[in-house]
Amino acid sequence: MELRHLRYFMAVADEMNFTRAAEKLSIAQPPLSRQIMDLEEELGAKLFIRSSHSLRLTEEGILFKQYAAQMLELEARSVYDISNMSNTLKGHINIATVEGYGPHLLADWIAGFRAKHADVTFDIWTGTTDEITNRIHKGLCDMAIVMKPFSDPDTVSHHVHSEPWAAIIPKSDPLAHKKGSSIKPEELLGRDLIIPSRASRSEEFKAWMPDPSKPLKVACRVAHMINVRELARAGIGIAIFPMAEGILVDDDLVSVKKIRHPNAVASYLLIKSSKRMLPRACEAFWKFAVEHAAST
Repeated sequence: MELRHLRYFMAVADEMNFTRAAEKLSIAQPPLSRQIMDLEEELGAKLFIRSSHSLRLTEEGILFKQYAAQMLELEARSVYDISNMSNTLKGHINIATVEGYGPHLLADWIAGFRAKHADVTFDIWTGTTDEITNRIHKGLCDMAIVMKPFSDPDTVSHHVHSEPWAAIIPKSDPLAHKKGSSIKPEELLGRDLIIPSRASRSEEFKAWMPDPSKPLKVACRVAHMINVRELARAGIGIAIFPMAEGILVDDDLVSVKKIRHPNAVASYLLIKSSKRMLPRACEAFWKFAVEHAAST
C-alpha cells in the first residue's frame, strides 16, 4: 500500500463518485478504479458498494477512511516538520487540552512562547482525558493537558496546576443562597447532579461522601464546560466541575461554590508520548510550559 492509494481512496470517499474523484485527482477514471480495486484486494475487503446509480462505503470502508485520514495527516505533518528544521525555531505544534483550567494554561503558554518564537504555529483540540490520551498514542497530538487520575506507562507527565472542584448551583436551589463560598460534599446528596462523563469521576465523587456506598443521583454526564454551565443555568441540576477560577463565576442564574473536602482537588498534567521523539519546536514548547508552570 502506498500513499497514493490512500489519496485515491479519500478522493472517492469524499466525492462518492469515481468520475468526479478522477477529475479532482487529474487522472483518468479507469486507472483510478483499478487502483481502488487493487487496494481492496490488498486489504481483503470491499471498501465500496457499487451500483449503477450510487456509490457508498461499506463498514470496512468507513473504518478505513478514519485510518487513511490519520495516516495522511501524519504524512503532511512529517513533511512540514522536517522541512522547517533550521536555526530559526519554526514548526507546527498539535496540542490537546481538557476543559476547566486547561485552556487558560494553554493560552498563557502560547502567548509567552510566541512572543519569542513567532514562526511557531499551533493546532488546538479539546476533549476528555481518555480521548486525548488516545490521540497522543496515535501520534495525532504532540502533547496535551489532561487531568488526574492518570496513569500510562507510555507517556511522560508533568504536574502543571491544581484547583478545587466546584458546585455550579442553580439559583432556584436553596444551596445557592447559603452563606459562604463553599459547601460540604454531603450537601449534594439527593440532588440531581451534572458530572463529567469520564467513568472514574462518579467513584471519585462518591468517595467524598460520608457513606461512599450510596449512589449519586446523576441527571447528566457531560464532557464540555459550556454544556455544564448551560445545564445548571437551566435548572437541570447541580454541576460538579473544576473551579476554573476567574472563568466559572456567579451570575443571575447560578452560584459557584467550592466543594469543601481535602480530596476535592482537580490536578492537571502536561503529557507527551515516551515512545516518540518530538520535533524541535515541540520540545522547546514543552520545556517552556514546564518552566512556566513551575514559576507560577
